[in-house]
Amino acid sequence: MVEGPCKKLISTQKDISHLLASTFKDLYTGDVIGADIEANWIKSQGGEDVYHEAFTEELQKLVAEYNCRLTEADRVEENIIQAQARARAEEERALNVLKVDAGEEFHKMGLPPVASSFRWIVDNELLRKNHLTCPDDYITDKLPVTRAPKGKPEPGYIKETFSFKQRISSDLQDQMTARIAHLQKISGSLSNVSLSTLTLPSTPDSSHQTKKTSKKSNASQEVAWKGSKCKAERERECAYLAQLEKRQNYLKNPRFFPPNTLHGGKSLVISQEKMEKIIAEANKGDTSLVPVFHVNPPIVLFSDYEVGQVYEMTVEIQNVTSTCQHVRLIPPSTSAFAIGPGKFPGKGGMIAPGMSCQYVVQFIPEYLADYEDYILVETQVSEPLLIQIQAKRPAPVLTLPRVIDCGSCLVGGIKVTLILCRNEGFSTGKFCIMPKKAWPPPNFRAVATAGFVTQDPFGIYPAVFELAPGQSTTVEVVFFPSSPEVSQQIYTIVCDNCQVNDVTVTGVGQLIALELLHVTGGESSPEPGEVTDGTAQHLIRFDPQNPHTTEEKNLVIRNSTHVELPFYWQIIKPNLQPSVPEEAADFTKIEYKRDTESAFSLNPEQGVLLPHADHEFTLTYAPQELKTYHSVIQMVLRDIPESPSLVREGMLHNIPQYKAEDVIVLEIEVKGSTEPFQLLLEPYAIIIPGESFISVNVRKTFKMWNNSKSLIKYTWEKIAACDIVEVEPHTGVIDMNKCCEFELTITGGKPGRVSHNLLCKIEHSPEPVVLHVEAAFKGPFLCIDVPSLQLGLIKWGESVLRTFEIKNLCQLPARWRMQESQVCLAERNEEVSPFTIQPSAGEIPPLGTCSVSVQFTSVLCQRLQTILELEVENGEGSHLPVFVEVQTPQACLMSSHLALTEIYTGIPVKATSKLFNQTLLPAKYLWGKLIGSQAAFCSAAVSPASGTLGPNEEKEFCIELTTNITGELKDLVLSCSIEDMTEPLFLSISGDVKGLHVTYSVPCESGAASDGRQILQSPCDLLLDFGSEVTFKDIVKRQLILTNHTGISAPFKLEAEYFTGYSAAPEEICLSSGCLVKRRGPITKHAAKRAQSEFAAALLSHGKGVAFHVQPSSGTLKAFQQLIIEITAYNNMWGEYRDDLVCKVGDLQTKLIPMQMTVKGCPIFLQMTGPQTQQPIIRFGSHVSGGCPVFRSVRLNNPTPFDIRLDWEIYNQVKDDKKLVDLLMFFGDPFPPKDMDKNETASTGSNSESEIALKLDQPPNPCGSVYPALQTTDESSDTDSKEITQEPTVQKIVSVLIRPHEGFPANNPYSITPRQIVVPGGGSISVCISFTPHVLPESGTEAQCGGFVLGFMSLDDELAKTVPDKVNREHGYDAPPLRIDLRASVRHALLKVDMAHDGGMMFYSMASDLIPDQPLSGVKVSFHTTLELLTYQHLPDTQMLPGFQVLQFENGERKLKFSQNLVIEHSNHSTQLVPVTAYLTVPVLELSCDMLDFKTCFVAQTKTEHVFLSNRSGCRSYWTALLDEQERHNNDLEVFSVSPPNGILEAREGDQPTKDVLQITFTARKDIEYEAVVTITGMLGEKPCKLQLRGRGSYDGKYEDLHLI
Repeated sequence: MVEGPCKKLISTQKDISHLLASTFKDLYTGDVIGADIEANWIKSQGGEDVYHEAFTEELQKLVAEYNCRLTEADRVEENIIQAQARARAEEERALNVLKVDAGEEFHKMGLPPVASSFRWIVDNELLRKNHLTCPDDYITDKLPVTRAPKGKPEPGYIKETFSFKQRISSDLQDQMTARIAHLQKISGSLSNVSLSTLTLPSTPDSSHQTKKTSKKSNASQEVAWKGSKCKAERERECAYLAQLEKRQNYLKNPRFFPPNTLHGGKSLVISQEKMEKIIAEANKGDTSLVPVFHVNPPIVLFSDYEVGQVYEMTVEIQNVTSTCQHVRLIPPSTSAFAIGPGKFPGKGGMIAPGMSCQYVVQFIPEYLADYEDYILVETQVSEPLLIQIQAKRPAPVLTLPRVIDCGSCLVGGIKVTLILCRNEGFSTGKFCIMPKKAWPPPNFRAVATAGFVTQDPFGIYPAVFELAPGQSTTVEVVFFPSSPEVSQQIYTIVCDNCQVNDVTVTGVGQLIALELLHVTGGESSPEPGEVTDGTAQHLIRFDPQNPHTTEEKNLVIRNSTHVELPFYWQIIKPNLQPSVPEEAADFTKIEYKRDTESAFSLNPEQGVLLPHADHEFTLTYAPQELKTYHSVIQMVLRDIPESPSLVREGMLHNIPQYKAEDVIVLEIEVKGSTEPFQLLLEPYAIIIPGESFISVNVRKTFKMWNNSKSLIKYTWEKIAACDIVEVEPHTGVIDMNKCCEFELTITGGKPGRVSHNLLCKIEHSPEPVVLHVEAAFKGPFLCIDVPSLQLGLIKWGESVLRTFEIKNLCQLPARWRMQESQVCLAERNEEVSPFTIQPSAGEIPPLGTCSVSVQFTSVLCQRLQTILELEVENGEGSHLPVFVEVQTPQACLMSSHLALTEIYTGIPVKATSKLFNQTLLPAKYLWGKLIGSQAAFCSAAVSPASGTLGPNEEKEFCIELTTNITGELKDLVLSCSIEDMTEPLFLSISGDVKGLHVTYSVPCESGAASDGRQILQSPCDLLLDFGSEVTFKDIVKRQLILTNHTGISAPFKLEAEYFTGYSAAPEEICLSSGCLVKRRGPITKHAAKRAQSEFAAALLSHGKGVAFHVQPSSGTLKAFQQLIIEITAYNNMWGEYRDDLVCKVGDLQTKLIPMQMTVKGCPIFLQMTGPQTQQPIIRFGSHVSGGCPVFRSVRLNNPTPFDIRLDWEIYNQVKDDKKLVDLLMFFGDPFPPKDMDKNETASTGSNSESEIALKLDQPPNPCGSVYPALQTTDESSDTDSKEITQEPTVQKIVSVLIRPHEGFPANNPYSITPRQIVVPGGGSISVCISFTPHVLPESGTEAQCGGFVLGFMSLDDELAKTVPDKVNREHGYDAPPLRIDLRASVRHALLKVDMAHDGGMMFYSMASDLIPDQPLSGVKVSFHTTLELLTYQHLPDTQMLPGFQVLQFENGERKLKFSQNLVIEHSNHSTQLVPVTAYLTVPVLELSCDMLDFKTCFVAQTKTEHVFLSNRSGCRSYWTALLDEQERHNNDLEVFSVSPPNGILEAREGDQPTKDVLQITFTARKDIEYEAVVTITGMLGEKPCKLQLRGRGSYDGKYEDLHLI
């Protein structure tokens, strides 16, 4: 397939085919065998000639190889043409650049043309593969190395030539230094090691590369110099080169190095760690590069373009290094791409770090194919950067198959195949269809025909079409074969985007081929002397049949072709010819006549024979008359084309026309005969024995046999004059040699014997079949379905109805009549019967029934027995007995008095009473209202209130009575009426009505249920005591039992009189009563505790210190209920509390139950410890003797609603203290309030004698005002309110207190400030506790300081101290104080040093740390390694420094040990010694041998040996190999040499030492002995290693090593 770009290039460039034709003449242009001959010979393959088959196979192979070689030659030609075009374009571009640089003077210079680029563009490998000469065969120049751009290059024509340098620039060399001074030896420069001397060269691999290049070019240069220059000139040039090298070997800024070097500049996009990894991989041989520029976009992509349009895209190149970079772009070689001038951020073409330049890439497509090229970006890095340029347009995709199979077609016919072709691509395409041999065409107009594109025997239309994405068209493929063979042609489809595809069209030409495969029963052969049709190929004979019958035979005909053949059948009269072999028939004069009276037919009569398939036809024989039938059946094919002629007369769009006609392809001769029907009845007569009911069907079965050749159709007649005679089935079909079973039905119309002849008509038969029948019949009979009629018991004046049925047991209709017996009416002396019969007469159909209703109406109470008579016309009658009894209803109460035992006012009470029915009739009852003087105050409900009593039924009733009065019921009656009774029934009610009665009780202290104490008149008998030792914030619960001794439910309400808690929400009440789990489900214990605390805080929000919560506080006390009330006491303040529980139940008098509780404990707690039961402890830790004071700030929280004043006292605890109690005496208030100056302020507790005397003389007046909360109301007795006044308090003058002894009051070493504070209610305050370490004596090691501080609580608010009759709170020494334990210890100053080893602090270092890999950083270390320390190992034992030791190990490792003491001086002038040890590892060098003998060697022949240099220490070694000067025998020729002269041996890893290989070479210059000494020294003071070298030269040829020649 020829691609679009190649084709475009071929059309535009010069063709070289004429050159090849003129050179090779007929070998290039002539064809050995023509294309038509090749095709004909290949098509002729398949015969029986073996030589012909072998020839055609060999011809096919040669044709295939010929086409392959032509294709390869075309590919080479295209490559050469493209390379020439690209080289010409590159040369023009380079020439234009030179013209721009030189200006108008360029043409005057007469310069040679630019260098050709053809060798770099053409595919040399492709040319070699085809045995052609390539440019690499005659051009030996090496590929130029592309380097980073260095600004604008200098044109070659203005550069200095060699002669110019020799004649004019020679004076510059005289100014250079004559010689370069030798460098000092490395071993002598150890004392001058510094950071500057240890700096690595700017280019790590420069020396290594210089060595390699110098080795390669040294030999050639040396030979050239010897022949052209003298020794002095060579020395001057060497000195000049050395000076230039010295000038360049300066310490360069690493930021100007490439990022992939060791100390190169940093990248802006890659981290330093990743950069080091990339460099390490590069050293190992990895060629991964570090990006210098970042290209955006990385790939320049053009899409959706059109020919002739111009498209542009901007490419941004960003510098991602830390230095400025140059960049140069080489444009793409494809002519469709171009690059505009670059836009730089500054002048000079430099790109600063992080900045970017922009280039515009221009794309001018010449065709719609894909383009691909690249832009070469040359930078400072050795490897160039490639920017891919792509132009890809989504190609149209056709759904046209690769192979179009037209199938089979008759020779001379035309077959059209329609193919739906859809463009499933994403772009519009124009397509052209042409023969394969016409590609490539000279122009598309020559192949773009308007009609069909024909290649015999195929044609395709349309030749040119255009499809948009998703659009479709129909492609017509015409197949017109001219011979019965397989045809194939190849078409080429070309798209406007230069895509070329081949489509193969195939078809098969065939001739008509039909075959009769099968006939049911087989074909028949003509009998001797039988007359048959002369043209028929087959004979089919049918067996004899009855008239109007049908026989079928199946024919199977095969269509052996792969073409559909339309056909139809025609029946003609036979052309009779005698079957005499001697007589020949003349078939040219045969005439075909239609047989219109034929008994034969075929199905289907017409249709299409499917390709290569078997078709089944049905041949039917249906004779109508008794005679013989004879016909011929012909199959005719429609529209069969004529055979194609050699000259085609007509053409339609390049497609030949053809003529079609109908053709007879198959003739079948058929024969058949007929015979009459054969029938038989079994039995031939039917006689029915006995008598049958009139109008009743009598059935008998019989059979009829069909012994005919075909089935028959019969029809039986029906007799219906008086009697009814018929046969079922009435009509039908009987198959041949089969019988049919019939059923005869006869119905008698009158009694007696009957006889009949029944006829059966047979279709197409002139004679019927006769059946004889005889039978006898009798009359009807009726019966009643019940033996007697029981009307049962009825009430006087009512009617009763009964129904029964009369059945007709025969098949005759019966007329009947029913009435009461006249004899029974006469016996009762009645003329009119009380029975009404409906219907009383009628007619019942055969085997039918009649429903009769008998209604009896009672006139008087009696027991009646009578008979009903049934009379049947023309039949026997029957009698029906009747029984009935008539009565009236009567009922009574089983007890007329109802006595109720327990009745409570307003509470319904239930009782039962019974009612009895004294008759067998149902009695309806209805309960009435209450009657009597007390009926207005009572109400009654009876269940059920009404209903019906069954016969002799005793029924119980429920009576619910509600009374609204108390006392005895005397006049109260309830009535009940019975239907049909003149007087109602009465029930009297009596009883005693009671009121509400409730008692209160408290359970015993043990918690078990007690009998309960009844409420007494004295309030002291009932008390709710919550305890006298209740801890602060403890929750205490008590229970109160309410007992209802009556059946009356009453509402109740309970609450505390004074300490009533906050009215909580229902959810909070549920939390307090333990319902949290039920209300919210499973929760954590912490959440439940928190909810409980919030609930308690809400109850105590009133600020009284105590709240009593009653649960349930209100509700309904049910009848006879014993309700347990739970009273919960919450507190947040100490004190003695008293209150009353107010109980209100229904309308009863209010009950007051006293409550009391005493709360003790200190509410103040430390914020850092929280509220806890244990005493808080503040630990100051251990401190140095005589040290500075230590302070602790402690925050105190007051959860109470009152302000609490704390007075602090500090006590020291002394060990082995035997004191038991303390006796304290106070005058006045022991803890008076003080101001800021610590002076006592006026208070009620003042110890002034005048105030005390004055207060004692004053009358008892209230000391406080009356608060509204102190006013209470006695709801049970009266509503008058009275004020509760505070009793006067008596001030104490002298107080004496005895308490347990726990410590001694002291002000040191602990102190607290301030000594008196007020902690606000619900708030917090901080105090400062300090500890001052005292000075320990020298003999003591440690002193424990134990103590505690007590905070005594006082209340300055009088309301907080006491509320009369409600609360009283102690303070001062009477209240429990807040205690905080204090712990501390005092010790002497001493430092504890933790060391890694028992011997002291260890340091490990290596001597190689003096020469770091990277510049040193300013890190302070504990052990500092210097070169001076390395000299200690060589000192004699007499000069060995104290604390220094040389350690030599068995594995050869050598370490220097330094031991000293670290002196620590404390501020109290005491010292402390800490041992410090350091180990310094030094390198140890060792040679594999001490002497190396080269023995006798041939003069001027070099011999090489290897020696191993090992490092057995854990330290890196920097070594240098020095040759003794004596080995130079007064000439410049080298005898012994060591390579490498220096190196680095890494530290040992594991047990094996590290090794380097020394290469020792020996080149004898004369016939003498040579000796030398190689000394290996190190920079870190290693012991030198010496190697003795020995060798001898000889001119004797036997010592010459032939391998080294």
